[in-house]
Amino acid sequence: MVHLQGDPRFVALLTGSFLRLVGRPLIPAPDLGPDWLYAQAPFAVLAHDTSPDPLFVYANRAAQRAFGYDWAEIVGMPSRLSAEAPERAERQRLLDAVARDGFVSDYAGIRVAKDGRRFPVTAGIVWQLVDEGGIVRGQAATFPLPA
Repeated sequence: MVHLQGDPRFVALLTGSFLRLVGRPLIPAPDLGPDWLYAQAPFAVLAHDTSPDPLFVYANRAAQRAFGYDWAEIVGMPSRLSAEAPERAERQRLLDAVARDGFVSDYAGIRVAKDGRRFPVTAGIVWQLVDEGGIVRGQAATFPLPA
């Protein structure tokens, strides 16, 4: 398993796609980089790949805290498991809209943590991970941490 926590190329994919599609920076200051996004960002960032049952490839520490998994547990996990079964159809509609439109903002939904605790996600943004060559590498999401 490739460790993307501090990988500048992967963070460039995350941040470059976000800037191109959403029109604003993901990271609030240019001097903050991969280590800040992974370890110190006060908001969750997750990403999954393009496999038929997409697998998480990235979850910053804020996302790990929200979902109750550590890096080794969440990376490689099917991203559909972040929602309970009744919420999965809505989640799939969201991902389909992101694939069609490039991104969706103001996303809200219920997610499930490792221990079964349900928590709301509000003000979320989900976007396509598109590299400089226009190849879709996955999708990513960011949201403020629940109170």
